[in-house]
Amino acid sequence: MTDSLHEVLTTTRTVRRGLDFSRPVDPALLMECLDLACHAPNGANRQNWRFLLLDDPAVKAGVAEHYRRAFREYLAGSDLADTPMGRSGTALAERLHEAPALVLACQLGRLGPDALPAKQSSFFGSVYPALWGFMLAARGRGLGTALTTVHLAYEREVAQLLGIPYDRVTQVALVVVGHLSSPPKPPKRGPVADVIAHNTWRWE
Repeated sequence: MTDSLHEVLTTTRTVRRGLDFSRPVDPALLMECLDLACHAPNGANRQNWRFLLLDDPAVKAGVAEHYRRAFREYLAGSDLADTPMGRSGTALAERLHEAPALVLACQLGRLGPDALPAKQSSFFGSVYPALWGFMLAARGRGLGTALTTVHLAYEREVAQLLGIPYDRVTQVALVVVGHLSSPPKPPKRGPVADVIAHNTWRWE
């Protein structure tokens, strides 16, 4: 287990190529990470998050099929195909069904099309801290993760596949989980001073 909080915070990144898909992940380890995730802050302490742990090969294959379809459409509508992100995303999409485990985060309820920004922020902000907590816990235990929302283009189809009541439950994100092939390095980030202002907006 990684002991340094600094190391965990600076090396928990999206890992698309560096996951060892040949090595199983102990379900008990994932449950431990999810237990820690559920200590995250959330709106009014409702704990309306729900997590589907997907490790059955047939289930993963079904989700992966929808994911690949959504990713191909996403890539076709962008200029990312011939970029490192596009190539690593393609590699993940092609092998998603091989991932040892997928964690699908959901939130009870569904926002209407006219939901105000404050309502949207509260709704999704009540599950993303738990997602981040899960990823940090996984990293501290030698696992890597990749959070993605690509499959949500086919949320209804995935809901049908998994028995999720689409009208009453919103899928928020999918997290790919696996052991790391090699220790991750901190991701490239710009200087923090570039994104901070004091008391008033300073950017054009």
